[in-house]
Amino acid sequence: MSRTRITARTGIGGRSRLGTGETWRAAFDNRPPWADGVLLRRILAALCALAAVALFLRGDPAHTRISLVVAARDLPPGHLLAAADLRLASYPPGIAPGGAATDPAPLLGAALTAGLRAGEVLTDVRVVGPRLAEVATGHPDARIVPVRLADTAITEILRAGDRVDVVAAGSEESALAHTLAVDAAVVSVSGASTDTGATRHTDRVVLVAMDPHRAAVVAAASLNSALTVIFH
Repeated sequence: MSRTRITARTGIGGRSRLGTGETWRAAFDNRPPWADGVLLRRILAALCALAAVALFLRGDPAHTRISLVVAARDLPPGHLLAAADLRLASYPPGIAPGGAATDPAPLLGAALTAGLRAGEVLTDVRVVGPRLAEVATGHPDARIVPVRLADTAITEILRAGDRVDVVAAGSEESALAHTLAVDAAVVSVSGASTDTGATRHTDRVVLVAMDPHRAAVVAAASLNSALTVIFH
């Protein structure tokens, strides 16, 4: 019986068989030469399997892209957006600009504050709205007031981003003009000038952002007073 056990542990000539021993350390030291290669291949196979599982769980990056609203063609400032002006384009989430529109429906009928190139992403500050007023003035409760200026020639040189004071002409009781709003922000100049023969007609509206109190004052004054602006 004891001779059989000795034979099982030893090979020819009484040497220990490869990969065997009384302890795991002895067995490891007595491992065959090709064992290291097998172990390395198994480790590499396990790492490849883990990488495959990670890629499977992450999914296809193309499937994580988001749809953003872009201009379907070149659009001028003040243009009222229609369905034909907009389309959806696919973008990676990491490069989408802040405030980018993902649904064209809320933009229909909105007025552009600046020109757009075909394929350019529409954001919340590219159309007239609350976000535009906040960005233009720095106040979250700012309002936008439409103003028709008494001197229509001024609308030809006004541009979005100009800072102005809104002034009302004096009334019959008082010839003195008075300032209605200070440091208001021009966000858009709508309408267009047209030539009819030798006469030039200009019907343009200036959209000006300011705080709610001043906005109410300017809006009320525009009903019965001639308004103009002073550039900063």
